[in-house]
Amino acid sequence: MVFSDDTACMYLCSSGGGCSFHTLFQRDAAMKLSYWLTNVFVHRSKMPQTTPYSSKFNPSTYSSNHSHRQPVEENYGGLHYRDNKLVSGSLEALIQLLVPTVDYYPDRSYIFTFLLTSRLFLHPFELMSRVCYLCVDHHRVGDPQTDKKRIREIAPKIVQLLTEWTETFPYDFRDERMMRSLKEMTHRLAFGDELSRRAMQRLIQRLLRKLTTLGQYEESLATSSATAAAMDRPLALKSKQQLVRRDECVLNLCDDPFVFAQQLTHIEMERLSYIGPEEFVRAFAKKRPSDNHKSFFSKRKASNLEAYVEWFNRLSYLIATEICMPVKKKHRARVLEFFIDVAQECFNIGNFNSLMAIITGMNMNPVSRLKKTWNKVNTDKFDILVHQMDPSSNFYSYRTALRGATQRSSTAHTSQEMIVIPFFSLLIKDIYFLNEGCVNRLPNGHINFEKFWELAKQVSEFLSWRQVICPFERDRKTLQYLISAPVFSEDELQLASYESEGPENNMERDTRRSLRFDIELSFLNNND
Repeated sequence: MVFSDDTACMYLCSSGGGCSFHTLFQRDAAMKLSYWLTNVFVHRSKMPQTTPYSSKFNPSTYSSNHSHRQPVEENYGGLHYRDNKLVSGSLEALIQLLVPTVDYYPDRSYIFTFLLTSRLFLHPFELMSRVCYLCVDHHRVGDPQTDKKRIREIAPKIVQLLTEWTETFPYDFRDERMMRSLKEMTHRLAFGDELSRRAMQRLIQRLLRKLTTLGQYEESLATSSATAAAMDRPLALKSKQQLVRRDECVLNLCDDPFVFAQQLTHIEMERLSYIGPEEFVRAFAKKRPSDNHKSFFSKRKASNLEAYVEWFNRLSYLIATEICMPVKKKHRARVLEFFIDVAQECFNIGNFNSLMAIITGMNMNPVSRLKKTWNKVNTDKFDILVHQMDPSSNFYSYRTALRGATQRSSTAHTSQEMIVIPFFSLLIKDIYFLNEGCVNRLPNGHINFEKFWELAKQVSEFLSWRQVICPFERDRKTLQYLISAPVFSEDELQLASYESEGPENNMERDTRRSLRFDIELSFLNNND
């Protein structure tokens, strides 16, 4: 028998999350489960390896040696294996496989994969409750000495599992129910082992420090967004031109494309580092009734993902703004050439997200229509870069370049060679389709764990890119400019473009007249 999500939700709602783990499974349900659990415990030591990879998500074991023979199919207590690789299972069997025992600890890649993807079927706090019950309460015999001895034996592995959970998925513990379960487990382990109690206390301290850092980062993002929004409010065009120019163009601030690309990379890598792996799943997960719990992070469902996409949009508009602002054609041409060189340096570094943002800004209509300006620029380098990011054939050229950067990173001798910053919107699209495949169960009701492996492999690769430390020296003024410099809206960009190079036909003249009226009206309305 498999417990439904509603059963776990009713337990948590009725208990307020504060009852013991034992109450999660009522006596009659526990009796119905006992036969199945016993069979899993008995057979687990005989089970094949859970992961299809020899090391964490290294697909080396998928060799061609198996292509000319019939695959070996095996079943163990609700889990299905093919050639010693876990391919599917019931939700309860997969949960059980996560639970350590005295002589068993799950493979690390399985832990990561299941903690990442199980949230498509149940909430982390539901999984935490079930795991804690199976680790401790399910094996109580009622004799204090026997129970204490068993807790002492299993405690180090429980601590190890919870350490991996809190280190990799710290956002889960913003839910007060998760923290309550974690603290309750600390008390339970203290019953059997003082060393494990201290280890759990250190675990919680590290977790709280990490959550504090994450909170401070999100607050800084909110402050930056509020400041930028205030500066980007509608203004009379001439007033905004003066504000944006700051009596100096970007070239007066930083005229070295390599340094500028380095500062872009600083921002990209900092923002990447705060994106939790679970955000890729939460962003596409269907909302459940228990999402409405006040402590659950539904309001910040994928806040760091969204902030990173907003950064891409801001950079694109900043590039377009800087190109459209100079009054003289030769100055606009210099800015264009500068950003082409910056885009080239981003490509060389492996910063594909900034590269795509720059190309996007240059391909905006207000910039692309500046024909007199473009005629003064050698576009050979730009054309090559555009080809590298060409969306045709599912971004084949970009994906080839990304594989090259990933290979370079895996054999890197310097921290600079380790940098890989993917074109993020495409990464999200890829992960979205993987999520779609994970949600659908097999005809027998099993979860398709082959799809889980695929999703986890993609996210695991992202985590390896995310953990690289940016090696470049910081330029405080350039960083501040990139984060807070005011940018034009779409309409303001179009009007600035017409002011730089006048309309070519009656339709463009009408558009310019309409834009002037709308922007001035918006300015007046915001100053009433």
